[in-house]
Amino acid sequence: MRLYNLGKVPWHESQLIYHALAELGREALSLVSPATPYVCVGFHQDVSQELDVDYCRARGIPIFRRDLGGGAVYLDGDQLFFQVILKKDHPLVPKRKEAFYERFLQPVVDVYRHIGVEAVYKPVNDVIAGSRKISGTGVGEIGDCIVFVGNLIVDFDYDTMTRVLRVPDEKFRDKMHQSLKENLSTIRRELGPEMAAQWDEARLNTLMAGAFQALLGPLESCEKDPVLQAKIDEMGQAMMTDEWLYQKKRLRPGREIKIHSRARVVHRMRKAPGGLLRADFETKEGRLWNVSLSGDFFCYPEEGVGLLEARLEGCPEGDVDERVRQFYAEGQVETPGIEPWDWVNVLTGDP
Repeated sequence: MRLYNLGKVPWHESQLIYHALAELGREALSLVSPATPYVCVGFHQDVSQELDVDYCRARGIPIFRRDLGGGAVYLDGDQLFFQVILKKDHPLVPKRKEAFYERFLQPVVDVYRHIGVEAVYKPVNDVIAGSRKISGTGVGEIGDCIVFVGNLIVDFDYDTMTRVLRVPDEKFRDKMHQSLKENLSTIRRELGPEMAAQWDEARLNTLMAGAFQALLGPLESCEKDPVLQAKIDEMGQAMMTDEWLYQKKRLRPGREIKIHSRARVVHRMRKAPGGLLRADFETKEGRLWNVSLSGDFFCYPEEGVGLLEARLEGCPEGDVDERVRQFYAEGQVETPGIEPWDWVNVLTGDP
């Protein structure tokens, strides 16, 4: 299995490399960090809903939509990425994604503990120190591969993170900033500046390579070859376009527009254990139309969201519960931390 311990790379390559490796079908561990900051949004999110795009543009902060689920996050060189790419039939890959997280987050926990951070795994996909999250992670399917991505958080820019997100008002932004400080930690925060300074990127990546090697088996150090670079460039041409970035535009949060007595345009949100859910749809003559589902959750396979949207198209409002539960019962989709009733509640407006 290949090891790409590349350190600092151009910001867009810090995302494109695991997409390219997966498309090439190369099993690998990639260790990288972005040379300059950017914002990354999840596959199921709507950029115009999640981010203050004008603010990002004015300050030269680029935006990237990854082909994996999860939420929007501000990323910079103080976050060291680990990216594991495995074939779907790899013997270490469990069938259930929650079991995958538990197995593949253990190396991350081990590294944190080695440097003195008392980290533990917390389902579904968190690593926490005390009561605070200290690694952001996600799993998705790209091509014939399972891709597992995450980070070691050396330090974090709480101010910029809260500024790039779109919020209803400044009071809400202040609360979000406070919540981030209370619930997200860093190596620098846990160890103190002097102790944290001993663990530079090279040392931490060496530890990460060793911890994952104990799980995956021998790793062969590699540099980017022409085939990999060509695939990175090819995917960049597709994934760094406005068409890819701004797909699935939706209404602003919390709106319900009554067209007439029998027709409405609706947007609803619900916070579930597995992430924030958004539902946009129209109702005409008691049926759902133009159903669009989004949020910062994970869905396997990714097209499962589209399948659920299609299943709900034309659905009588009174049959939403049965339609969603039947869809899940067929086993076409897996959404860790998101249950059928979470979708039912956001679609019907029930508490």
